[in-house]
Amino acid sequence: MTSDTSTESDAQPADAPGGLDIAGRIDEEILGGPRRYTLDDLVVGTGLSHEFIESYWRWMGLPVTHPTEPWFTESDMDALREVAELSEDEHLDEQALRTLIRSVGHTTDRLALWQVEAFVEHVARDHHLDDVSARLAVIDRVPELADRLARQLEHAWRRQLAALTGRLATEFGGARGENVTDEHQLPLRRAVGFADIVSFTKRTAGLGSEELSEFVQHFETRARDVVTEAGGRVVKTIGDAVLFIADDVQTGAEVALGLAAKPSAGEEIPVRVGFVWGRVLSRFGDVFGPSVNLASRLTEIAEPSSVLVDPPTAALLATSSRYALTQQPEQEVQGLGAIRPVRLQRAYTGA
Repeated sequence: MTSDTSTESDAQPADAPGGLDIAGRIDEEILGGPRRYTLDDLVVGTGLSHEFIESYWRWMGLPVTHPTEPWFTESDMDALREVAELSEDEHLDEQALRTLIRSVGHTTDRLALWQVEAFVEHVARDHHLDDVSARLAVIDRVPELADRLARQLEHAWRRQLAALTGRLATEFGGARGENVTDEHQLPLRRAVGFADIVSFTKRTAGLGSEELSEFVQHFETRARDVVTEAGGRVVKTIGDAVLFIADDVQTGAEVALGLAAKPSAGEEIPVRVGFVWGRVLSRFGDVFGPSVNLASRLTEIAEPSSVLVDPPTAALLATSSRYALTQQPEQEVQGLGAIRPVRLQRAYTGA
């Protein structure tokens, strides 16, 4: 029986002939060519082992699940040759190579999902479509968008790489030839902090998917804007929280106070903030160390729209007349014992 609605007829299951035709066409347009090579063909064409190739795809988050079927493209062949040359030229061990490949796979997996969902939300709003219809409309548009999105990705990556290397050159350029590393210390001095939405579960209970998406997006957009404008950087967002870092303690303070400040307009989303100055380890696009753990615990005990720091960070900020610091009662914190937090506020400079 033929359906009398266009939405149902277009939304064929993946194993339907029409669905396969559509999926195959889109797949080929995005990948720039047909899937014509098997795993054995890649081995012959690249001179690499089965183990190397399978590891590469597993680290990318795209394991080889059909080793005897034509599953790979000409660009896959080129990418494998290039990564093998990179590994050989730079004498990369397996750990370094795995980290590099996983960084690409993890980041692009999230990026592709984020971008497609952005288009789905836009199409649903703009054309008043239900979620399924919006997704089908976006799927048809993706091949036309892919090249422009790829160019934007490369441009943004190069800008971010230049910014990172510039910061590192400024911070460590004067240390060339000096033995300045203490193996017992974490390598980077950073301000690190968290901003956490107050009563997130209660505030989002009963929200539909669209309302929840708007709520989270509003928080994340504002948080990223505040962090960036103050001179810090967002490390990651974790649902109802954002982790940020800054290269000096005063920038960290400005980020923290900006995040805790009540928005001047729009619906209020109160947050609490904890931040400390200390040493961190930067790996896998994240930061680790006791300072990160302490900042997280301070955030948990902070009052809404307030900032807490630890005593050593407070001592550094006390040299500036811009800040007011108020010692809080000692508290027992799980995993860290007793700590005496200090509340950070802007100093009142009344006329």
